[in-house]
Amino acid sequence: MEINATVEERKAPLLGYTSSAVAFEDEEGQLALSERVWNESKKLWHIVGPSIFSRIATFSMFTITQAFAGHLGDLEFAAVSIATNVIIAFNLGLMLGMASALETICGQAFGAKKYYMLGVYMQRSWIVLSGCCVLLLPMYVFASPILKLLGQPPDVAELSSTVALWMIPIHFSFAFQFPLQRFLQSQLKTGAIAWVSLVALVEHVVVSWLFVHRLKLGVFGAALTLCLSWWVLVLGLFGYTVCGGCPQTWTGFSIEAFSGLWEFVKLSAASGVMLCLENWYYRMLILMNGNLTNAKIVPDALTICMTINGWEMMIPLGFFAGAGVRVANELGAGNGKAAEFATTVSVVTSVVIGVFSSLLIMIFHNEVALLFSSRKPVLEAVHKLSLLLEFTILLNSVQPVLSGVAVGSGWQSYVAYVNIGCYYVIGVPLGFVMGWVFHQGVMGIWAGMIFGGTAIQTMILIIMTFRCDWEKEAAKAIRHVEKWGGMNSRNSEC
Repeated sequence: MEINATVEERKAPLLGYTSSAVAFEDEEGQLALSERVWNESKKLWHIVGPSIFSRIATFSMFTITQAFAGHLGDLEFAAVSIATNVIIAFNLGLMLGMASALETICGQAFGAKKYYMLGVYMQRSWIVLSGCCVLLLPMYVFASPILKLLGQPPDVAELSSTVALWMIPIHFSFAFQFPLQRFLQSQLKTGAIAWVSLVALVEHVVVSWLFVHRLKLGVFGAALTLCLSWWVLVLGLFGYTVCGGCPQTWTGFSIEAFSGLWEFVKLSAASGVMLCLENWYYRMLILMNGNLTNAKIVPDALTICMTINGWEMMIPLGFFAGAGVRVANELGAGNGKAAEFATTVSVVTSVVIGVFSSLLIMIFHNEVALLFSSRKPVLEAVHKLSLLLEFTILLNSVQPVLSGVAVGSGWQSYVAYVNIGCYYVIGVPLGFVMGWVFHQGVMGIWAGMIFGGTAIQTMILIIMTFRCDWEKEAAKAIRHVEKWGGMNSRNSEC
């Protein structure tokens, strides 16, 4: 068999999924725009819907663990919250970013019908991310001095450090779970991810109640339940993959996984930097407000706003996944026009939902805030911050989708530089100046970070996407598939 896929092979439908250059050209000529949008929307929501649910499920696991810890006492709540929101969140963001390299190469390989190579790519990602986990272990071992250096009280830092050590198994689960998710997502098996996430969420609620409430295991029980739940996710996804769920893309462990690791490390590192910088940008907002006046009211109000933003963010992050997979699949199939159309539908759909969400926050922000606090000063502070929350939600309806397009196209290294410049060269310093120099407090800091960082970054991504030569990107993707596959890879039909 020939190694390179022939033109006819590229035009053939994907596994259970029609997507080809000829099909799109025929559709473009024969169907009305509304029908084309409807067809693309069905493909998009096939990915977005389960992605949103699985992200909400995993996000809820951390929230549930913190809620159970809150019933143990203020110290226990603070320790678990810091361990999950600082130590775990940093490593989760980095691992999630590095695993997104698979969205590029697996998505493009699937579009090019190099099905066998998807399993090899996933194994390469396991190797690279496991090595990264080992390198990051000192963050858990030395969590106490790190947290004290960041200004945490000694008793909170010590208990947080203990919780972090108990959560090391979660840390290593990232190296396997995120590649498994990207592997399945790139071949449109998102339903399996959603079902496994549901099982893990139900298990987490039951075991948390048993370990923390009934057996009285304290913060150790809270940490243990989180570890068990994340490994349920790993084992569930792995079991689905190897037990017949992916017969053409998983053919067993391969020695090829150890080849081309350095190129894979570079792409994974670029993806990790790109997404980690985004993930930590608004966490800087909370850290920067630590020395403001009203030290008890401002953090509470800001935490409420960031929690609301975090829940709503699951929607655009679902579109991040959907746009990345759709664009990568179409580029790998050599269909630049379809990739461009998928980008347009993804952005417009997400913006419509973002506008709707912003309007809901504008109308009901007081009622939502009451779910978290009944203190009048906190509610008044939330009311003042609600306008900035609305702008943040609106911008976040565009930016993550364009980041997904960048991942699907393989632009991670370029976007990483954009993020560094917009977020940390412009956004954070401008927020500092507006907050402290012009004495605008939290409003100034947040406004500076929105309009100096997120807005500029979004505009640059819009320009990059608008000026993109999609046919050239499709040709580049085909060359990348051959490069990543190597000359010794089996043909996809073997």
